[in-house]
Amino acid sequence: MKITLKPLVEQVILLTGASSGIGLVTAKLAASRGAKVMLVARSEDALADAVREIEGAGGQAAYAVADVGDAGQVRAAAAAAVARFGRIDTWVNNAGVAIYAKLAETPLDEHERMFRTNYFGVVNGATAALSHLRGGGALITVGSVASDIPSPVMGAYAATKHAVKAYIESLRIELAADGLPISVTLVKPAGIDTPIAQHAANHREGEAMIPPPVYDPALVAEAILNAAVRPRREITVGGAGRAQVLFGTHFPALFERLAPMMIPALADRNKPKTPTDSLFSAAEAGRERSGDQQPRQTSIYTAAQLHPVASLAIGAVAVGGIAALLAARHRRA
Repeated sequence: MKITLKPLVEQVILLTGASSGIGLVTAKLAASRGAKVMLVARSEDALADAVREIEGAGGQAAYAVADVGDAGQVRAAAAAAVARFGRIDTWVNNAGVAIYAKLAETPLDEHERMFRTNYFGVVNGATAALSHLRGGGALITVGSVASDIPSPVMGAYAATKHAVKAYIESLRIELAADGLPISVTLVKPAGIDTPIAQHAANHREGEAMIPPPVYDPALVAEAILNAAVRPRREITVGGAGRAQVLFGTHFPALFERLAPMMIPALADRNKPKTPTDSLFSAAEAGRERSGDQQPRQTSIYTAAQLHPVASLAIGAVAVGGIAALLAARHRRA
């Protein structure tokens, strides 16, 4: 089964969670590169503002208001994309919410609601997408490095991401077995500088934070758009997150002993917590970044995944340079 994906300039891309953070950054970037974009989220005002900005810059965009936890609303958003642009070539599951609380202190209704958004939002999105992509296309899901490791205080969030990973990897196997030319990609960001912490249901003291180091959401947007034109199984964004996963995988007992040291970095006690959250209804949207942290603008590890040939060439040049240097030193000796 050969999977062939269109260049961005020929694509119609639907993105959920597109009113802020990674989704908003990705929508703007995709439109700037010629794709037609359908933005989907719960906040109509933020969506309308984003579409006006994209169109003002010469791009093509539309929006649909939908809660990804509602399968009917997701199907309606897909239908709106087809009605506006004629088809869907790439579907991006990106919507997500968070809770900051110890597991024993996480209210059950909040825990269930987060699964409704983070996990069933992916299920609803994938189910709707497959009916439009059976002739070929890309299904891209934004998960998290939290799908590979446990996380104190964000344990419920990590559980949703573990579930998403299992679902997407199993779906990929089934689609391949059925011979469907659909590229299924899981993008796993490390800590990203978006407003997700301020939008979280926070049961801790102080303002919720993404623990450093954090990366710019533009890096995730680049990974998503790369997967939209080149079949990828998985992309991790942020080498620091990958290092955490490797450590937790190979030294789990030590990781569990050291993980509590991360807890203080999950909140800024010098700032009052945001009084609202986006768990059950749309929070203030329209922001791409938190505004509180200094994100890393590059990730060598992620760049190596997206451009492996170039990375090998750079590595070969570096090795060659080192070899020449050693040879020169040897001759002088």
